[in-house]
Amino acid sequence: MTAKAIFEKLLLAFGQESFPAFDAEAKQPLLTVAVDKLVEICIFLKQDPDLAFDLLNNLSGVDFGPEVQTKAVFYHLTSLFHEHQLGLKVEVPRSGEVAVPSVAGVWRTADWHEREAFDLVGIPFSGHPDLRRILMPEDWPGHPLEKDYQEPEFFHGIQVAYEAPASRPEEAGPPDLGSN
Repeated sequence: MTAKAIFEKLLLAFGQESFPAFDAEAKQPLLTVAVDKLVEICIFLKQDPDLAFDLLNNLSGVDFGPEVQTKAVFYHLTSLFHEHQLGLKVEVPRSGEVAVPSVAGVWRTADWHEREAFDLVGIPFSGHPDLRRILMPEDWPGHPLEKDYQEPEFFHGIQVAYEAPASRPEEAGPPDLGSN
């Protein structure tokens, strides 16, 4: 099934207001989904026999920065049976006031991916079964992949920033041994 046919099927089921944007020409077609319809649409994408998106390949969070004031979550879906793919995107305000509904109940692989997006980008996921940091310590300040993140100088008395020593001329490489 083509991306356009998938989109038309979703339009019939959910209406235009559920999809702010669609890029059918992208290498992996990308469909922007209204955040309040995300879980319902994901369940439909997985359970509809013509679509059967049984694999969430990846989920990643992106911070578009303080100028844009939005963050987004990208979902890369595959139907192994039908051999078609689709990308979904939801956008939320950068403030964190709006949480993205968790799809961990739809695809188990979302569990750790959502934790990573929460930990590194600061995107909250409502309804997640265990939303806590996964890569950084629980009390780490901020989220390292936010565009305006400031790395702390010290964490629990330990210097965080590492400065490599300046290289010395004798460390420039192996000596020239001639042509013999």
